[in-house]
Amino acid sequence: MGEIVVGTRGSRLALTQAEWVVTRLRDAGVAARLEIVRTEGDRLAAAPLHEIGGEGVFVREIQAALLARRIDLAVHSLKDLPTGETSGLAIVAIPERADPRDLLVAAGAPGTLRALPTGARVGTGSPRRVAQARRLRPDLAFVPIRGNVDTRLEKQRRGDYDALILAAAGMARLGLAAEGTPLSVAEILPAVGQGALAIEARDDDAEARAAVASLRHPETTAAVTAERAFLAALGGGCRAPIAALAEIDGPRLALVGLVIDPSGRRIEAGERSGDVAGAAEIGRTLAADLLDRGALEMLARLRGATGAWPA
Repeated sequence: MGEIVVGTRGSRLALTQAEWVVTRLRDAGVAARLEIVRTEGDRLAAAPLHEIGGEGVFVREIQAALLARRIDLAVHSLKDLPTGETSGLAIVAIPERADPRDLLVAAGAPGTLRALPTGARVGTGSPRRVAQARRLRPDLAFVPIRGNVDTRLEKQRRGDYDALILAAAGMARLGLAAEGTPLSVAEILPAVGQGALAIEARDDDAEARAAVASLRHPETTAAVTAERAFLAALGGGCRAPIAALAEIDGPRLALVGLVIDPSGRRIEAGERSGDVAGAAEIGRTLAADLLDRGALEMLARLRGATGAWPA
C-alpha cells in the first residue's frame, strides 16, 4: 500500500480532526500525510454563508481535489457534507461520534440559556440554533458570527458577544470543552450529523477504503444514516432550521427530529424508532410525518421564490 494523502481544510479544528485520522492510519502501519485544501468558505470567512454558496461551501474544493487525485482521502465534519451524492465519491468511513450537543460559552458560565441576562448578545451563524434558542428566550439578541473557533472565542472574550453557541465536539477536540457548558437536547436539538466525522474517497479506490476500514463505527454510521435520510427527505441543507438526533440501544434506533420557523414560534417535531437495520427508512418516515403535519408549507415558505434558505 502506497502513501495515503489526507486532505482537509486549514482551520485548527479541521487539522486536528484530520491529524487524528492520519495518526490512526500510521498506527495501523499505513504511510500517510496531510494536504491542506483551502476552501471558498475559508477564503471568504467574513461573508455570510448564503452569499458564498451556502451548503457545501466547506467541502466542494476538497471533493474536487479527490476527483483530481491530488488527495486520496478527505476528512469532513459530517454536518458540513451535503446529503446528495457526489458522482465518483463515497463516504468510506464514519468514526465513533463525539458529543453531538451544542455548547454555551458565556461569561460567568451560566450553564443554560435561561440564565443569560435579558437582552444578552448571543453569537451564532446557525438558523437552527437561533430558532430553537429564540423559542426559549425571545428577549435575547442573536447576532451572526463567522470565523473559526479561536476567532469566535476571541470576539466573545473582548466583549463583542455576551455568549456563543458552538458545537461541543469541536470544542472538545480542541481541548476547550471547559470553556462552556453543554446545552441539553431538550433546549437545542443538534444539527444532523453533529459530532461525527466523514471520511470520503473515490468510489473506485479500494486501497483508500481498506486503509480506513478499522475506523468505521457501525452504531454511529446507523445513527447518522437515519439523521441524513430525514434531512434529505425534507429537502433541507446545513442552512435549514432542521435538527435531528438518533440514539441506538442494542438493535433499536430512536430518532428525534424537528423543523422550526426562524421566529421560534412554530415548530413541527416528532420521533420514530425501529430496528437499526432500517435506519434510513426511519429517517424518511419521520420526515413524512412532519411534512404531513405542516412542515411542508413551513419549508416552502422559508425557501421562498428563490428556492434558497434564508440567512
